[in-house]
Amino acid sequence: MSDARQAIAVAREAGATTSAGDELAEAERYLESAEDKLQRRLYQGARQDAMQAKNKALEALAASQNAVTDHER
Repeated sequence: MSDARQAIAVAREAGATTSAGDELAEAERYLESAEDKLQRRLYQGARQDAMQAKNKALEALAASQNAVTDHER
């Protein structure tokens, strides 16, 4: 879950809030779901949602980096 939190933070810092808001929001929803499942001791579901959160955050990061690259051209 720590990896997901870190990936979301990096994506935010890279500007994903404005350039990849949908992906970032989805990552945050997955993280919230993972935390909820962890509290309910649904460990496998929590792990899966945390991995999805990380993946969506990395997608948001890539999209924000692409937006910066496109803007610089």
